[in-house]
Amino acid sequence: MGGRDATDANRALLDMLAGWLPRQRWFPGRGAALSELSIISDISLQTGYPALRHLIVATPLRGGLARFQVPVGLRPELPPSLANALIGYHDGVAYYDALHDPELAGVLLRSIGEERLAGQIRFVREPAAPALPAGGEGARLLGVEQSNTSLVFGAHAILKMLRRLFPGANPDLEVADALARLSSARVAAPFGWIETDLDGEPVLLGVLSQFLAGASDGWTLALSSLASARPFADEARLLGEATAELHADLARAFGSRGMTRADLAGLADGMHAKLSDAIELVPDLRRHEARIRAAYDAVAELAGPVTVQRIHGDYHLGQVLRAQHGWVALDFEGEPAVPLAVRRGAAPALRDVAGMLRSFDYAARHQQVGRGDTRPEADAPPRGGAGPGADAAVAWVRQCQDAFCAGYAAGGGADPADHGRLLRALTLEKAVYEVVYEYRHRPAWLSIPLDFVAAA
Repeated sequence: MGGRDATDANRALLDMLAGWLPRQRWFPGRGAALSELSIISDISLQTGYPALRHLIVATPLRGGLARFQVPVGLRPELPPSLANALIGYHDGVAYYDALHDPELAGVLLRSIGEERLAGQIRFVREPAAPALPAGGEGARLLGVEQSNTSLVFGAHAILKMLRRLFPGANPDLEVADALARLSSARVAAPFGWIETDLDGEPVLLGVLSQFLAGASDGWTLALSSLASARPFADEARLLGEATAELHADLARAFGSRGMTRADLAGLADGMHAKLSDAIELVPDLRRHEARIRAAYDAVAELAGPVTVQRIHGDYHLGQVLRAQHGWVALDFEGEPAVPLAVRRGAAPALRDVAGMLRSFDYAARHQQVGRGDTRPEADAPPRGGAGPGADAAVAWVRQCQDAFCAGYAAGGGADPADHGRLLRALTLEKAVYEVVYEYRHRPAWLSIPLDFVAAA
């Protein structure tokens, strides 16, 4: 392709991407028009047809430059099975999201196995990893994720491709790899990864990990328990014990320390700042401001010891799997809207506890609002439907939360009953985060965290 033709093709591709990106569930500015979009990396991973181009594109988003990974496939004729992946056409060639194409997914898998170097992209295989599947013919796409895109190969491996990219050591790989080296039973072992460099820093593009065939995620199990009126307290207790074990493994791998009075004051200040931003965005929070700020002020006055360490950071029922050997945690990236340096920092382990307690409440309130999609990451609005009665739902939440906390203490974690003020503040902090998230991404679900804040 000549220089002018290549330039025209790239301009056409940028125009197509500008219309396609805001429609993707993993794009944080869904529905917004993109006035500026640029390709900052374009590396060919396979020529001919189907071709595979690995793109990193950048666009200003909420005051900063956001970068996104878009592997693009090219075919002169697009099979019906790939129609939903279409980005657009130029000169009779279909451009589409390559992660929907098992043949091109196989290119990524083989590249990890071969430890390929393609331009600035490095494909790395973990030396202790088992033999990888031979190709991508059997690859299937998981369609439930909000921030990333994952492909399952056979029954043993899953490749998670990150969509929004952040320079620096990514905790998703960093934590999982460290815990796997400790032989932790609470994490799926990494088999390899894909990385590149941006602005002189490493950037994680994807992680190939052990796939736990037959496992069920906690959100689906919780909703099933609610719908059938089956108890979930025993599983909640086991999850609490597993969470305490996970935190112990994280402390072994990365260390821990006690918070000073200045640290506690800083923690409270950070909570206050996030609340101020949330109120500006969602004024309905203002009526609860005094009560929330009083809970945050109590953190600065804590007299007892508070330990901080590496934590999961975005811990909820959708981030855990019930495998045959017990509960396993997934996705150690932390909250995507939080800066990477903060996500990699130390925090009270009870922040994860607060996240899971909120998730039990979310599951029950979700049923009361109506049945939406079956995962907390899904962006479909509730569609109505029967669920447990309000009293039964409240009882279910209380039983699960009590059992989880009891399991966490029995597993060696700090007893939540001994840290009521800190746990209350962290739980409200998480609920405020949820209010902002739902306002931006799922307005139909906004009442779930708002109703909790009103009653807390």
